Amino acid sequence: MQTAWIALGANLGDARATLQWARAEVAQLGTVTGVSALYRTAPVGGPAGQPDYLNAALSLHTGLSAPALLAALHALEARAGRERRERWEARLLDLDLILYGDQITQTPALTLPHPRAWERAFVLAPLADLNPLLCHPETGESVGAALNRVGLDGILRETSVW
Repeated sequence: MQTAWIALGANLGDARATLQWARAEVAQLGTVTGVSALYRTAPVGGPAGQPDYLNAALSLHTGLSAPALLAALHALEARAGRERRERWEARLLDLDLILYGDQITQTPALTLPHPRAWERAFVLAPLADLNPLLCHPETGESVGAALNRVGLDGILRETSVW
């Protein structure tokens, strides 16, 4: 069993309902041990004119391997109607595997830790709700320290209960 840290995001359709559905579906992949608040965030990169995102994070205790978990997360995105056409486009659901224990992996299909997570406040703020002392396995920088470094511009805490 391993603890995985997953970022959730959506900015199309009923984003809150989609994230609630995704949280329940991810719970079928193990035991959810933590759920962050829900954050409204400005889009980063991608095509202009996108609506704001709703973002959250959860921790999951799972027996799935990291590749199997990532495949299951991608299957959930597809079930929600996500189509991958353009990088950083608006999306119905985005599920990113941020950390899987202290595993460091770089393959064409999977990079752990997530390569941009420690640079993105929309990932770090929800992770800080779960564990601000959680450390990047390569650099040792904590989520809290990274969040202080990148700042909270464009991040609005929407609700604790969702």
